[in-house]
Amino acid sequence: KAYLFFFVFFISLRVPVLHVHLLSDERKAQFKNGWQKTSLYPDWRKEFFQAVDITLDPATAHPSLFLSEGNRRVTWGEKSQDLPEDPQRFYSLPCVLGHQVITTGTWYWEVEVGTHGAWDLGICRPHVMRKGRVCIKPEDGFWALRFYKQEYWALTSPETKLTVKVHPARVCIFLEYEEGSISFYNMVDKSHIHTLYQGAFGGPLKPFFRLWPSESEPLTICPGPEAAQNPLY
Repeated sequence: KAYLFFFVFFISLRVPVLHVHLLSDERKAQFKNGWQKTSLYPDWRKEFFQAVDITLDPATAHPSLFLSEGNRRVTWGEKSQDLPEDPQRFYSLPCVLGHQVITTGTWYWEVEVGTHGAWDLGICRPHVMRKGRVCIKPEDGFWALRFYKQEYWALTSPETKLTVKVHPARVCIFLEYEEGSISFYNMVDKSHIHTLYQGAFGGPLKPFFRLWPSESEPLTICPGPEAAQNPLY
């Protein structure tokens, strides 16, 4: 009887430990599975979005921005170009817009941003200010993400500082026009960076790009696998 008592007592001590180990293994499996789902999420989203073939509009480019590679690449130049005056051109900030006008649908495009530059990426209304004090914020028709001095910001009002663990050498932008949202994903580790919600855009939009002169590195638009079949004008 004494032996049986000690055996039952010993088992009663081991069962919680075994239960803890089982729970720990289960949590690890759930975490691993959740991580795998998260890492595949931006690729999964592409099944429900159309790739858009974005090209840059030279008429909107700041005089210090140089376009190349079929107007898919923008680079900062130390010397400004002698360009004709154009009401569409940005003069206060080194910005450029995409040719394409978006008025409906769900779209995505990817941008190579490099490793050490500084940039703003997003969308804007076609008739935002080009001269004077241009503020990159929703109230002035911009919805954008910023990387500057090794910090990431959602350009809300006020700006929202973001935590990004892995630098996104390539950023994927998902636009849901009817839902009024634009999402940014890091295509290095496939993580979600941030989503901006407008509710309703209520007008046409254009892809928006900005370089910072002090820390510039070229931005390059990546042609999507289905982009040629889904043009916007």
